[in-house]
Amino acid sequence: MKTRGIYSLLAILVVIVGYTAGCATGGQPHMQAALDHLSSARSELQAANTNKGGHRERALELVDQAISEVRAGIDFAAH
Repeated sequence: MKTRGIYSLLAILVVIVGYTAGCATGGQPHMQAALDHLSSARSELQAANTNKGGHRERALELVDQAISEVRAGIDFAAH
């Protein structure tokens, strides 16, 4: 019976520590995934041929803006 109580206490402790860690890191897996995808998109745009009538450059500006907004959202959620 004592062993069961210890395991129950450990399970509760693991849940609490996991929850606390999630809160401490902002718990933003979707925002982090978006940031990763935007960074990848930026790399692809940079590697693209420059002859796009200015659209490539504008896309880079917009991706940079999106990256900035996602980072701001992650920072906001962390506080």
